Amino acid sequence: MDIQRPSNARAKKIRRIAYGTIAVMLLGGVTYALSKLKPAAPTVDKGTVWPGTVKRGSMVIEVRGLGTLVPEDIRWIAARTDARVDRWVLRPGAIVKPDSIIMELSDPTLQQTTLDADYQLKGAEADLANLRVQVDSDLMSQKANEASVRSDYEQAKINHEVKEKLAKQGLESALNEQLTRVQMEQLAIRVQLEGERTKISAISAKAKLAAQQAKIDEANALYQLKKSQLEALHVRAGIDGVLQIVPVEVGQNVTPGTNLARVADPKKLKAEIKIAETQAKDVAFGQKASIDTRNGIVNGHVSRIDPSVVNGTVTVDVSIDDPLPPGARPDLSVDGTITIESLKDVLYVDRPVHGQADSTIGLFKLVDNGSEAVRVNVKLGRSSVNTIEVLSGLKVGDQVLLSDMSAWDAFERIQLK
Repeated sequence: MDIQRPSNARAKKIRRIAYGTIAVMLLGGVTYALSKLKPAAPTVDKGTVWPGTVKRGSMVIEVRGLGTLVPEDIRWIAARTDARVDRWVLRPGAIVKPDSIIMELSDPTLQQTTLDADYQLKGAEADLANLRVQVDSDLMSQKANEASVRSDYEQAKINHEVKEKLAKQGLESALNEQLTRVQMEQLAIRVQLEGERTKISAISAKAKLAAQQAKIDEANALYQLKKSQLEALHVRAGIDGVLQIVPVEVGQNVTPGTNLARVADPKKLKAEIKIAETQAKDVAFGQKASIDTRNGIVNGHVSRIDPSVVNGTVTVDVSIDDPLPPGARPDLSVDGTITIESLKDVLYVDRPVHGQADSTIGLFKLVDNGSEAVRVNVKLGRSSVNTIEVLSGLKVGDQVLLSDMSAWDAFERIQLK
């Protein structure tokens, strides 16, 4: 016979409610726990990053730039007159001496004017010779007149003295004695006038000769100018060096001032370095520099700083103090490094990829024996070519990642494997 069991529906309902409550609580707890967890740190291959160690000691501030070697002694040879290029004697690359003829020009008009200037000079010199004879003759005539008057004066003086003695003895009348006195005094005045006239004649002669000499000097200057212009048709190097450029062609007509050739001394070179305008503010005259010619490094010093900025750079001339290595030649590309100053007892590290002077950046510092890296804010100070000063955020011995870590800007921690 079947026995009726008591109903357990209510108990099942209570159990379901209890199980649901526990499940909800567990789900909430798990969700809360997951919300508190930090995001998983990404993994970075150690071989793809570049670590650096923070150090303390001396740090040399340097700036670097690219440039070229250029001759210190460059001479552009320009045309002095209107002329025509007849022929080239030498080609670019030739070794030249000061009297080496590079090319020959022609100018028939200049040849004619030079000949005319020569004739004018000779005519002026002939006029001077003729004038010198004339003024000498006039001066001699004047001196003769003065001598004649002086002779008459001396005779009148002697005659007066005789008449005066005779008059005192009563042998000559007083009237005759007075007449001889007047005659003597008049001749004395004439002697004085003739003497002054002789002096004036001498001064006048010098003035006439000087005026004619000035004409000769003028004619000679014109002739020498034309002669030098005529000689300049044979274009000469003027210095020891190498013929670099001949920018004109045979048959070309040139005007005064047209560049005909460039000659440079290849033994005296300097480096023109392009320094970024943000770094050029600390460059000063006399600072030491080194020039890498790709075939050796030579020392030098800053000799000139361009006052203007071109395309974001400042041109700095470096005079080279050491002998140049073999292969150094004009227009050779070089690297230049200028030493600004040396800092003592500072904290520094190799320069990060995005590290700029006087800035604050985030760097990943190695922790847990290099297995992980955490981001720290680092304040940077003065910078050099390869190093930069650390003002705060790091200490001696800390290792940081210096390579480009911009791909992990969103993370505060990374794992290294």
